[in-house]
Amino acid sequence: MIRVLLADDQTLVREAFAMLVDSAPDMEVVGQAGTGREAAELALSARADLVVMDIRMPDLDGIEATRLIAADEDLAGVRVLVLTTYDTDENIVDALRAGASGFLVKDTRPAELLDAIRTVAAGEALLSPGPTARLIERFLRSPSAPTTGGPNCLSEREREVLTLVARGLNNTEIADALGLSPLTAKTHVSRIMGKLGARDRAQLVIVAYESGMVTPGTL
Repeated sequence: MIRVLLADDQTLVREAFAMLVDSAPDMEVVGQAGTGREAAELALSARADLVVMDIRMPDLDGIEATRLIAADEDLAGVRVLVLTTYDTDENIVDALRAGASGFLVKDTRPAELLDAIRTVAAGEALLSPGPTARLIERFLRSPSAPTTGGPNCLSEREREVLTLVARGLNNTEIADALGLSPLTAKTHVSRIMGKLGARDRAQLVIVAYESGMVTPGTL
């Protein structure tokens, strides 16, 4: 059972999401928060597995709340799925850098919301090819985006795997692309996360873009 905390300053939005989440047989709503600070506090007290986090909230916004959750050792297993208006909300990459495992548009279809919760709760990043990748690409390659020296600690094979992760491929697709077994691909991804200190695949995508391993036009 996936324990879900809903964080949004609009009560009607939270209630609508709560009804949907509670209708799924494999998940339950364990709390609702109207501010970012409340979300960070409830994530611990409600023993949530995943927080569906709005970005724009009073007191403390979703990005800062996500950063608090990601930095708390007692919340190491808690995943954050951020809500965004997509076309107008340019804070999404900051949320990913803060520790979010993916993001969701507010007008998504109900079934997609439930699938997104399952995906992120399972430790995967909700970062797929297409519009999502283009949005990340746009902001990470902007003049204000920080750059790093690159993941020099990785082997050539690990760099290949990281590039494919950044393009939105799952372990099976990476295995097919590189002629590996799915288990070997999964092992490579796990080792890369360990070497780079990344908490999940979303953080690997950030590293790949900021280091220049994946650049505009390569998707």
